[in-house]
Amino acid sequence: MVAVTPPSLAAPSKQGTRMALALLASAAVHGMVLSTQFVHVNPQLFVDPNLPMEVVLVNAKSAESPLNPDALAQVNLAGGGNTDEDRRLKSPLPASARSQTGSEEAALNAKVSALERQARTLMSELKADAQLPSPVPSKPQTPPQPTVDASDLTEQAREMAQLQARISQQWDEYQKRPKRAFVGANVREYAFARYVEDWVTKVERVGNLNYPEAARRQGIYGSLKLTVSIYADGRIESVEVDRSSGSKILDTAAAKIVELAAPFAPFPDEMRKKADILSITRTWTFTRSDQLVGTD
Repeated sequence: MVAVTPPSLAAPSKQGTRMALALLASAAVHGMVLSTQFVHVNPQLFVDPNLPMEVVLVNAKSAESPLNPDALAQVNLAGGGNTDEDRRLKSPLPASARSQTGSEEAALNAKVSALERQARTLMSELKADAQLPSPVPSKPQTPPQPTVDASDLTEQAREMAQLQARISQQWDEYQKRPKRAFVGANVREYAFARYVEDWVTKVERVGNLNYPEAARRQGIYGSLKLTVSIYADGRIESVEVDRSSGSKILDTAAAKIVELAAPFAPFPDEMRKKADILSITRTWTFTRSDQLVGTD
């Protein structure tokens, strides 16, 4: 009798072994992929928090602080020169009143001295040739090189440094100036005309509410011309009497009324592009009816 082995108990075939290994490898790869985590790195972590701070030294100051400062300094400085370019001091050396003409003059003097020495050498050779009985060819002599004085070099170096300091000092003497606009009562440009109209209306209203009692009591009336300079934020820079009314009471009252009306409206964006300070010249009249009227 022959024993028959069931198919399920037979030895596994080579094909089944390969399939098992393939399934095992696939499971291992999928497990590695699923266990891998992708983390988003914040780029801000690599930014250096210690940013450099730019500090400059200025040789002037102003009472008000600038609206948009360009750098840090030991004091406030809102403009102060007459150039619109961004400039910075490049040399700490003091400027000299002498210009480059001093160094050019020294160079010319050195050349003149060298030519004079050459001329004296040639004259000496001519005199020596005249005393000889027969002309004897002489060896060509190399003209003497001018001696260089150390003190001259030091002086020229100092003048060059002072000239460089003088050029660099333009940033201190001519810093970025505020752009000014000068207008009268009648202006055609809309950006200024609208602002001036509102400004005059406010000053007249404040002036009539604060009419000088001394002028009303003494019956004083007259006209004067004022120029009021206004910063872009509406603050007053200055009030100047261009033409007096002949009465100190009226002149003082007009300036006081303008100060009471301040601060004024800030400049619109269109005006800020054209002026940082607006100077308005206007004639003001204290009438017989105890009113303040602005005229052209």
